[in-house]
Amino acid sequence: MKRIIFFTLISTATFQEAAAQNPSTSSGQAFPTRSIRLVVPFPPGGNIDITARAIAPGLGELLGQTVVVDNRGGAGGLIGIEIVTKSAPDGHTLALASSGTITVAPSLYTKMPYDPIKDLTAIALLSYVPIVLVVNPGNPAKSVKEFIALAKSRPGKLTMASGGNGTSNQLAGELFQLETGTKFVHVPYKGAAPAVVDVMGGQVDMLFDQLSASSNFIRSGKLRALVVAGEKRNAVIPDVPTMIESGLKNCDAGTFTALMGPAALPRNVIAALNTAVNKTLAMPATRERFAAVGASVLGGTPAQLDKNLKEELAMWTRVVKAANIRVD
Repeated sequence: MKRIIFFTLISTATFQEAAAQNPSTSSGQAFPTRSIRLVVPFPPGGNIDITARAIAPGLGELLGQTVVVDNRGGAGGLIGIEIVTKSAPDGHTLALASSGTITVAPSLYTKMPYDPIKDLTAIALLSYVPIVLVVNPGNPAKSVKEFIALAKSRPGKLTMASGGNGTSNQLAGELFQLETGTKFVHVPYKGAAPAVVDVMGGQVDMLFDQLSASSNFIRSGKLRALVVAGEKRNAVIPDVPTMIESGLKNCDAGTFTALMGPAALPRNVIAALNTAVNKTLAMPATRERFAAVGASVLGGTPAQLDKNLKEELAMWTRVVKAANIRVD
């Protein structure tokens, strides 16, 4: 199973040249001509909001216009993304999209207000936050190998917390069970925060959480991290082995973020935004903000984002079907 590819920050000169040589796909108009609205489909403070505020200053500087972060939470992020799909295709309204809104939700819901392939335009990947498996420090398992052995000795007994049905916490856990032959009891909470609290308190056995949310508890010793997703060890928790390193390459789940616009964006607008994104991601200040929460910088071309989107959609659709997850 293919997973998200970690791209180096590359030049988009070839992409820009192709746009210039094909004027029929270009609006021929200057861009941008006014401030840019960056819609975050979640409330302030979370991983997606942090990402938006990390890139907004750099994008604004490079594009010569203010980038305004607009938090439009609701319906698990669907409302905010729908706003962007219905906006004018001129590049002045963009979405801070993520795995949950463009690959997980379409796998879960039979009725979606938008199609992430047809109703959105790929601009660039931004960041990747890995999922980390955490347990209470009193858990007898000191490694993921010991944890899998423990789970297999007690099938259907260990409890797995999540932020709710259909969340990334649950899906990462379901993927882990599929690939390791383990079986947990899912305990959904109304948000990941209370789930973390109960793992720390020993009320539930485990949580597959975003590293950005659990890192402080891991470093303070309130949680024990057994394994983390990603191609290499994360600098935030360097002593914790990766899924791939632990022989669990098909369990490598995480949350990616991406910049997307409405369908039918002109190629010159896509090229301008893609170039600005890659340059912003290369800025030391941007990279430091991502590193502080355990996020990896991605970047790349629209084609690479489109490829990743389709692969993630296929993966989560398989997991949702195999685990018989229903949310509507």
